[in-house]
Amino acid sequence: MNTLKQKTPWYREPWVWLMIALPMSAVIGGMITIYLAVTTSDGLVVDDYYKRGKAINLDLARDEAAARYQLRASIDLDMRDNLVQLQLESAAATLPKMLTFSLLHPTRPGHDQIILLRHAGDGVYYGDIDEVARGKWYLQLEADDWRLSGKLQVPLVEALVLQPADAGLAE
Repeated sequence: MNTLKQKTPWYREPWVWLMIALPMSAVIGGMITIYLAVTTSDGLVVDDYYKRGKAINLDLARDEAAARYQLRASIDLDMRDNLVQLQLESAAATLPKMLTFSLLHPTRPGHDQIILLRHAGDGVYYGDIDEVARGKWYLQLEADDWRLSGKLQVPLVEALVLQPADAGLAE
């Protein structure tokens, strides 16, 4: 009994295609990686990291000044009307006419907002705000010689209060 095995062409063999597909997927993945590396920005890389490190000491002095002034800020973000209203209380400082309120996204600097808040009297400040995306945000409230910092989770689940670091931060 003599059976002749019929030869099939190479392109009809599944093992050949498997051997071609594995290296080809690595080549395609590499090309996609190169495309992403060239077209996207490195938003988190800082050129002057040394200067930023030296500036930390100045920032700490501003935090200490906020504790000395016994500052406390209650913040109300009205997402429907795109308004921010703030009640600032201080035992030892005169209240400035303008404050800088910063909403900083942890990973996307393009979403950051810096809002100038105007004084309306009795420690109340207000300003316009753009839409805030869901997620975690860092907050900074600044005047010339002091700063309050905190965190925000959108959507808001509780009242937002900023206090000096040694008094505790509301999350």
